[in-house]
Amino acid sequence: MPALTDAEELSCDVLVIGGGTAGTMAALTAAEHGADVLLLEKAHVRHSGALAMGMDGVNNAVIPGRAEPDDYVAEITRANDGIVDQSTVRQTATRGYAMVRRLESYGVKFEKDEHGDYAVRQVHRSGSYVLPMPEGKDVKKVLYRQLRRREMRERIRIENRVMPVRVLTARGRAVGAVGFHTRTGAFVTVRAGAVILATGACGRLGLPASGYLYGTYENPTNAGDGYAMAYHAGAELTGIECFQINPLIKDYNGPACAYVANPFGGYQVNRHGERFVDSDYWSGQMMAEFAAEVAGDRGPVYLKLSHLPEESVAALESILHTTERPTRGTFHAGRGHDYRTHDIEMHISEIGLCGGHSASGVRVDDHARTTVPRLYAAGDLACVPHNYMIGAFVFGDLAGADAARYRAYEGALPEDQLREAHELVYRPLRHPDGPPQPQVEYKLRRFVNDYVAPPKSGARLSLALEAFERMRADIAEMGARTPHELMRCAEVTFIRDCAEMAARASLARTESRWGLYHDRLDHPERDDASWFHHLDLRKSPSGAMEFTARPVAPYLVPVDGFDPVGGPSRAIGEVHPEQVATAGAREMAPVAAGRRSTARDDAAVRSGPDADPAATGTPRLLELLALAEEQPELSVLEPYLTDRDPAVRRTAVTVLTETVPSGTGPALASALTDPDAAVRAAAAASLRELVEALPAEAALRDGLTAALAGSDPVVRAAALDVLRALRLGDAGLFGAALSDADVEVRVAAVRALVSVDAASELARAATADPAREVRVALAKGLAAVGAETATVREALAGLLDDADALVRAAAYTALGTTGCPAPLAGRAVAALADPAWQVRAGASTALSAADPAVAVPALAEAVTDPNADVRKAAVLALTRHRSAPDARAALASATGDSDADVRAYAARAL
Repeated sequence: MPALTDAEELSCDVLVIGGGTAGTMAALTAAEHGADVLLLEKAHVRHSGALAMGMDGVNNAVIPGRAEPDDYVAEITRANDGIVDQSTVRQTATRGYAMVRRLESYGVKFEKDEHGDYAVRQVHRSGSYVLPMPEGKDVKKVLYRQLRRREMRERIRIENRVMPVRVLTARGRAVGAVGFHTRTGAFVTVRAGAVILATGACGRLGLPASGYLYGTYENPTNAGDGYAMAYHAGAELTGIECFQINPLIKDYNGPACAYVANPFGGYQVNRHGERFVDSDYWSGQMMAEFAAEVAGDRGPVYLKLSHLPEESVAALESILHTTERPTRGTFHAGRGHDYRTHDIEMHISEIGLCGGHSASGVRVDDHARTTVPRLYAAGDLACVPHNYMIGAFVFGDLAGADAARYRAYEGALPEDQLREAHELVYRPLRHPDGPPQPQVEYKLRRFVNDYVAPPKSGARLSLALEAFERMRADIAEMGARTPHELMRCAEVTFIRDCAEMAARASLARTESRWGLYHDRLDHPERDDASWFHHLDLRKSPSGAMEFTARPVAPYLVPVDGFDPVGGPSRAIGEVHPEQVATAGAREMAPVAAGRRSTARDDAAVRSGPDADPAATGTPRLLELLALAEEQPELSVLEPYLTDRDPAVRRTAVTVLTETVPSGTGPALASALTDPDAAVRAAAAASLRELVEALPAEAALRDGLTAALAGSDPVVRAAALDVLRALRLGDAGLFGAALSDADVEVRVAAVRALVSVDAASELARAATADPAREVRVALAKGLAAVGAETATVREALAGLLDDADALVRAAAYTALGTTGCPAPLAGRAVAALADPAWQVRAGASTALSAADPAVAVPALAEAVTDPNADVRKAAVLALTRHRSAPDARAALASATGDSDADVRAYAARAL
């Protein structure tokens, strides 16, 4: 146990605690503004935080031309039952696009269409905000590469394996932090001009149904560290009674990924195959509907994928089994389940605290400032409702920019706070044979499940507070023998603090709000008269937890049904538990009661920069591992790129991708012709990963064009994709690839031809290709080109006679974009009787662009189709004809449909 006086002291202008999403961006921005930055991470920044395994999409991308910031702010306001500070939400809405572009300049890839526009999808019924990242597994690696740039290394000092436990304050402001090294056990103090907390959600609050401590929906390393540090520093937290609860795969604590699956045609259904969710945005109300369906006779609930064509299922597998939860494919395989034959049973996650997915966090303003001067919070830790990944980046950026104004604190660090932190960290070493951390943590989180998880009641919450108070003694007696165990013991203290905050806040808000997130059985109604307020909590001077009801500020964006007027806050003070020592009063006898109703090449990973040096095979690999931590020029790496050993060449490609010196693009293009397939695959993956960050130079074009003549279809497809994305090809080059022997290459050629608006080339190829996947791509491509010409319509007419139902469906759907004149409209009407529901849905879409006199009567019949997707397509088509009285009558009839999507879209159209 190190002495208090033996602390290692560090100094900086801006201290960033947490090296995940928000913390990385905060460090980069603060350094760009001239501050000396210290980034502390209790693991290793290269692979820490919720982004460690990548991200499969952005849930809140407000892209100009596809969505408006005010519409997004209104959506989040409605989803949060009106309890929002719109000024913070609006920062994400207005700054998110610039952040997407900034991340793209770093090399983060977002899905784009053939014309280079962001491929934003509509997943919710009222806005297009979802931007897929099908190759988003390397987001964290890209960010780490930015941190290791020479100009950043001069400003940013990274200390891995250092875990802060308290923010230090003096004269009412943040002046640093105190913690310890999780490998050596050394005591560490930091003096700073400003402190940014970016430690993520409290993901280890509730106990998963599996009972595994670390089998949580959220990243299990996020144990509420920042929530507890902010609380003990005197900052206000808000919305702590609004829990995070998510749908997940049954028996597997990972998301079902509806945001990914829905754009491919997947959806959530009950056991009868019926869509049932009426809520219009991901919210607590949606989770309440989900929980009711799971518990009712129409449960269980599934993510339905078995109806999708092979190419869609294969595309989903490539995303879902490699990003976020790479064990997902193994889980399904172990049960003998396949998306082609089995829909995915869904369930409900344990509770947690998370601003990014609900509304629980540290109170911040629109520059990420907390209520303690010079203390900031960003990411899932901050209460910016439904902020998600882009919001975490935005608020990390805001925090870094504002905090960079301050210089290192020069006064004495507060001795009393240092002593308390020292005691918190090293106390378990005094009794190493005490209760082990896993047992204490299990007991603590079981109490959370038993008494705090919804549905809530005053009695259960009061019992929770009694249990958490008793557990102070258990926690004080925990034993540890190693620095790693000390880290886990400290995390248990954070979890206990968060559990008490969650229970007391839930007890204080005497109403039900946010659907399942705060469902009080003893106060079942929403009470806007008393509780249209934020519920803030803070640590009082006496050390107690006290509450304030703060009125919602007037909105920047009006929202029907809510009219906040602001006003003075209402002091609530401490919240005391109910009497639960006895069942009723002691002196009363019992009485009768009435009834109450993310795929990487394995070898490349083993030999990459993260590999264990003891497991590598040659001195050349060891040299490369050392170079990975530097910023080598291409000339330094070139000998390794041409080494005789394929493992060395493959690792050189990995290092090149991480460091990106000048000339990286042509070097990777050259590696596409390597004799070793694994090296070629690594180079192809790297080019796709870096495509947004590579200059469109002639040498790169030449290398990619040469690769098109190679024998490896993976290389040819990648070369076409990169040529398309960088605008380095033309119709002649891309058109030649339509005769390639490989289906994936021909699909890539179709996308490339769309990018140069080569309508005539696409039309000529439309009916000739033998592969269904290519003909479907050609139909979609003709729609994407958008040329309403006779040539395009003739090509689509040919596809309407295709023997494959999915091709016919794609052709009819394309007519909804290119136009559906009289002869084709008649065919669409006839196709409403096709045996394949996909064709009937496509025909409905085609009629949206037809003459209303022809379309409306046919669509009015289609709203009674036995297939819900056909009815939904008919409703959406009728929406474009809603000026016609018969169309409005048909839409009105659809508002009583058994399918939730059909009802919702019909009501919206009216």
